[in-house]
Amino acid sequence: MTVTRTLALLLALIAAAAFAPIGPARAQSEGPLRIEITEGVIEPMPFAIAPFIAADSSAEDYTGRITRVIANDLASTGLFREIGRDAHIGRVTSLDAPIQYADWRAINAQALIAGRASVSGGRITLGFRLFDVVSGQQMGQGLEFAGDVDDWRRMAHKIADEVYSRITGEEGYFDTRIVFVAETGPAENRTKRIAIMDQDGANLSYLTDGSALVFAPRFSPTGRRILFTSYDSGFPRIVLLDITTMRRQIIGEQEGTMTFAPRFSPDGDTVVYSLSVGGTTDLYSLDLTNGQRRQLTNAPSIATAPSFSPDGRRIVFESDRSGSSQLYIMPAGGGEAERISFGQGRYGTPVWSPRGDLIAFTKQHEGRFHIGVMRVDGSEERLLTASFLDEGPTWAPNGRVIMFTRQNAGGDPALYSVDISGRNLRRVPTETAASDPAWSPSLP
Repeated sequence: MTVTRTLALLLALIAAAAFAPIGPARAQSEGPLRIEITEGVIEPMPFAIAPFIAADSSAEDYTGRITRVIANDLASTGLFREIGRDAHIGRVTSLDAPIQYADWRAINAQALIAGRASVSGGRITLGFRLFDVVSGQQMGQGLEFAGDVDDWRRMAHKIADEVYSRITGEEGYFDTRIVFVAETGPAENRTKRIAIMDQDGANLSYLTDGSALVFAPRFSPTGRRILFTSYDSGFPRIVLLDITTMRRQIIGEQEGTMTFAPRFSPDGDTVVYSLSVGGTTDLYSLDLTNGQRRQLTNAPSIATAPSFSPDGRRIVFESDRSGSSQLYIMPAGGGEAERISFGQGRYGTPVWSPRGDLIAFTKQHEGRFHIGVMRVDGSEERLLTASFLDEGPTWAPNGRVIMFTRQNAGGDPALYSVDISGRNLRRVPTETAASDPAWSPSLP
């Protein structure tokens, strides 16, 4: 459940770089391999990933799974298309041996990934190379990642991140996590738990036990803490949870009020949130270092869903002060707010892009819900999706992909992602019904 539905329930309980289509450009023989993702070409780049070389028998248990993770990460972007192993003519038996580029050109591969794995004493080491098949050159230096064998998936994600970065020129987003609300049980009596997983759905675990209603989890800038709204006391209040130690802390609590919709500042030292009392809902900030609270808005209306700009100087939020739900921007310390949404319909759940250039939002118009993006001055609004219910966007750390909740009529909520051109709409795998996603920063 995203902030839009959360707020409705609360009220019931009370009474890109350049903004242009993403798409890969085909490699040209006269230049280096590169996907220019500001161009409007949509044909994915064909790539091959050679089976990773097992340096020892223990590594044989991992090589196949590692190549699958890397290939699936890249293919999931819609920018790349894997050429399956059955079509391979060439073989890579050593990372130090010359690549027979003609064999890979023959199957129309434009990029080739090759790697090696070794396992010893509970540790795994992965090395890889990326080759431009068209020009017959290696792209960048070879890299190695080493760690506990249990971290093999993270290392595979890191290799995919590096390949993505070298070809697109932008940061990858595969070594990241998603925190969300996992929903089970009948619609009229749902159990909701805060859950966390890798961005591809693996390594699922639960952070709450389902005994209390929970909403809207949000990551800290380091990815080590989350904020969420809980009804464990019978009314909404904000919980700060350290996901490493599982230590909980109630923050922003004030007698006779309800607090919800929290979000961290870019430095992680401040939380901005909504506080409801006496029929009005205003925005407040809380300094986590000294406990100082500050009121940011003061109007006879609802102000909620705040989100900081990446530089921490401004906040975008949702308010009905104009008579309908619209988007506003104000200084982070409070002050005069400027309305930025002027299209038809109602706007909510704004989230500032990590790149600082765009704001994602939920829009409701003529009985349909949309995920959209606009520039920070409100110009160049673009709707990326449309359905019975799409809401609650969250950005990948590179600012190129948005995840959100989708619910079809009569169905359960699920997580979906889409790139900022509106292409590559795909369902994110989860074990249960799911809502309220929040994307972590890239992991260290």
